[in-house]
This record gives sequence, C-alpha cells and structure tokens, in this order.
Amino acid sequence: MCCVDEFAVALRTAITNRGLGLERLREHLSQHGVSVSLATLSYWQSGRSKPGRKASLQAVVHLEHILHLPPGHLSELLGPPRPRGRWLRRAPAPMSAFWPDPSHVELALDDMETRWDDQLVRVSQHDFVTVGADRTERSFRSRQVLSASMNGPDRWVVIMHIDDHERPLPLVNALKHCTVGREVRDEAQGFVVAELLFDRVLRKGESIVIEHELVNQAPYPLATNYERKFRLPTREYVLEVTFEGAPPSSVTQLADGSAVAPERTLLDVTLDVTPGVRGFEWTW
Repeated sequence: MCCVDEFAVALRTAITNRGLGLERLREHLSQHGVSVSLATLSYWQSGRSKPGRKASLQAVVHLEHILHLPPGHLSELLGPPRPRGRWLRRAPAPMSAFWPDPSHVELALDDMETRWDDQLVRVSQHDFVTVGADRTERSFRSRQVLSASMNGPDRWVVIMHIDDHERPLPLVNALKHCTVGREVRDEAQGFVVAELLFDRVLRKGESIVIEHELVNQAPYPLATNYERKFRLPTREYVLEVTFEGAPPSSVTQLADGSAVAPERTLLDVTLDVTPGVRGFEWTW
C-alpha cells in the first residue's frame, strides 16, 4: 500500500473512532486558527490527495491532537515532502542528534510532549553562566524569546548533559512565565530532560519570554567549558560567562576553534545562528 493510502486509511479510521463528521472536524481546526476546506479533508481521507504544503502539514499536527492520536501518527505516513521551488529547507535534526548517546535521550523524550518544538521560532537565546571563585560550575541561567508559527505551543523541552556521570545532576528551576513539568533524570548517563510549561497556550504569531536556571549541587565540578546546541536556526544568541575569580589562562571559541582573549566576562553575540554548537572552552 502506498503512502497516500496508508495516510488516508489512518485518517478515516481516526475520524470514525472519534465520532466526528468532516464539518465538525473543520470547525475544530478553525478554532485552532487552521483553515482547511471540507473538500480538502474529504480528499485527504479518500486518498485523492495528501497534505504537502507547510500549512497543510501543520494542520496534520492539529488533526493528531484533535483526533487523540500520538504525535507523528499521521505525519509519519506522509513520506518525505515533495520539493517545491529552487531552494529547499533542510529538515531539522532530531532533538537527540547532538548528544553523546542519542538512544538514551530518545527514550527520555518518549515521555515528553515534543510535538510543538518545531513550531516555536527561536527569536532570541541568552545564556548566563556563573563560574565560582574556586573555578567550579555553579549555575546556568537561560532566557528564551519564542514565537509560535501556529496555534497550540505550550511548552519548551530542556536537555542537559554532564560529562562526569559520578556527580549529581543539576536542579531545574523555572524563573519566568513557565513552570517545570515532567522531568526524566538519568544519573547513569549523565543527563536530565525537563518540560518548561508556559503560563499560557500560544496562538499563531504570539511570542513569549521564558527563563529557567540549572543549579549544580555540591560537590561542584571544575568548569572547563560551556556549549549551547542549536537544532534549529536562531535569530540572536548571546552568551555571557562570568568568572567570579581570576579568568582562565586561555579561551577557545567552539564555533571555529579561534582563540579568545581571557576576560573576567566572556561575551559571544551572534545573529542568524545556524544549527550546530556555539560556546567556549578554556584552560586554567
């Protein structure tokens, strides 16, 4: 059976199980700010056509929610998108892609609601890192400005990995416009995954500023680097690393390996950040 038929059968079955007519389904979509005609819905469930454009694919995400389906249940049946235009947008890497052992992070993410991550435009990311006078990692504070590309986003998922698996994982504290939801803490693999639940559900075009911090517990680890992993483009990134004692003897920029002058406060300001890793590493 081809991808069109598989999608159509799954959609028809879900609509029947949910007990919704196409008109009612269209109304539900409209309440989420998504406009899909009755004819289009009919074509999708009959197999005469399938979603392909960006707006249609976003509608499928909402259909999964309305029809009480697991995230990706319908989307995964659509197959790869058809090329449109000369320049094609590269598909974002999985949320686990940048971590040492992605399989363990993927297991943790199974317990999280991650469907909205791709629908949050990264407007600004500001990281504040504090290194104690004894050269140890104390805390990391992050401020994100996020904008919704569709109705529905209500959370941000944080992933933190530590190199030394023998020490305690940091505590996650919500500071502004969010609360901590579900957490998965894997001491053996050295990572914590946590949901930051927004104080409101975003509608398309709405923005939110959230802040959270990761606080290390004693015994504090020796601070040797800080890196931020970018899975999706970000318009602005600011990193401040403050050394409460003497600055390190040498500093390297992770993005390009260039040397940076050691200062009591390291500052990295970047616009139009592409997927990858930014930050600093240093020696004492």
